[in-house]
Amino acid sequence: MSAFATNGSRRRWEDLVRVDRVHRSLYVDEEIFAAEMRLVFGHTWIYLAHESQLSEPNGFLTGHLGRRPILVTRDGEGRLHALFNRCTHRAATVCREESGRARSFQCPYHGWTFRNTGELVGVPWPDGYGPDFRREDFGLGRVPRVESYRGFVFGTLDEAAPSLTEHLGAARPLLDYWIDRAPDGDVRVRSAAHRMVYRGNWKLAYDNAGDGYHPAFSHRSLLKMAARLGETRDMAYFGRSPDQGPMYVQYLGNGHTFIDQRPNYAAAGDFWRNQRVQPGREGLERLIRDRHGADADRLLDLAVGSQINLNIFPNLLIIGNQVQVIEPLAVDRTQLTWHATAIGGVPDEVNVLRMRTQEDFPAFGEPDDQANFEEAQRGLSVPEMEWVLMNRGHGVPDRQKVDADGVVTGPVTDELHMRGYFQEWLRLMRLEDP
Repeated sequence: MSAFATNGSRRRWEDLVRVDRVHRSLYVDEEIFAAEMRLVFGHTWIYLAHESQLSEPNGFLTGHLGRRPILVTRDGEGRLHALFNRCTHRAATVCREESGRARSFQCPYHGWTFRNTGELVGVPWPDGYGPDFRREDFGLGRVPRVESYRGFVFGTLDEAAPSLTEHLGAARPLLDYWIDRAPDGDVRVRSAAHRMVYRGNWKLAYDNAGDGYHPAFSHRSLLKMAARLGETRDMAYFGRSPDQGPMYVQYLGNGHTFIDQRPNYAAAGDFWRNQRVQPGREGLERLIRDRHGADADRLLDLAVGSQINLNIFPNLLIIGNQVQVIEPLAVDRTQLTWHATAIGGVPDEVNVLRMRTQEDFPAFGEPDDQANFEEAQRGLSVPEMEWVLMNRGHGVPDRQKVDADGVVTGPVTDELHMRGYFQEWLRLMRLEDP
């Protein structure tokens, strides 16, 4: 029997999401997972791609909207489309490449051919379908609303959803900060990616992205390595009473969460000076300082992370300089895709160094997180222990502040990010309530 049922009666969503805890079934129940794919991933804005990955006419990229395979294209006139990557004939996947350029796509199964705008343009031996068959009735299905914000492309299946700008809400100025670090806002997301599949629920990754409590323990080896070079090194400060420092966590509304490490850095060049050492760094730093003199501190700061975790509900994580995408595969299986970024308006050596620094955390830190996700999923299999706590900071006097826009701010180890985003999850899951 599904954990979503109790004594034969349907549990209310409110029974499963309480102010300081959530029920384990939210992470293990297949019926709830199916409802999430329909309601959460079907009724809010889902990150699909970055325009820089489709910079040329007739570019394409394949991906997922929830578990729905999609094909994001830019047609010959530069317009963006998000199509279901599913043949209208016998349901086979039409495009089986990750990215490229194409004016049309032919289904490998029976040869039906579609323009990159979705129209069916070719059917082998069409006489076999009779005189009433009309190709215009069998184009690829499409995501009804696609919008882009400063290069970030989102889609939603809900034609009545608020605009993308409204959805971003208080996350928008933080996304602007991240984009505007690049000269003229010229951010380029690389299609090549670092991918990890873990045996756990997709929300474990979203929980973790706003969690400032775990680094001192989960990333202990990384923090020790950084601290050997100085207590101010990147992330080393998580290991010494992080609540006493200037970092903070925020719930931004609409499911979005945020961790700010920037208050640890005061002067130009601090991002770079406190970065952990990566192979090849010294030679590139000398080159940049020799060539660019007084501008070197600014350029070196651009080579390292933004010192923020900005999490756009439900599937986009902007961590440092990387763009990370959460792809649910099953109730207990998730793919995380890390895309490195380059920026325009800087010398080539800055982007080479930027790439070296972006290889750091996915190699040294992400395996720690993935291990925790899988062990948490294993623990969630214990039915006698029903609840997952998110109570750190809850009810503690003077620990959190709420501004006029409803943004909640607290010490970086608080779990207010989970308490916040689960309210948005709850709102979406209630959409089918009578």
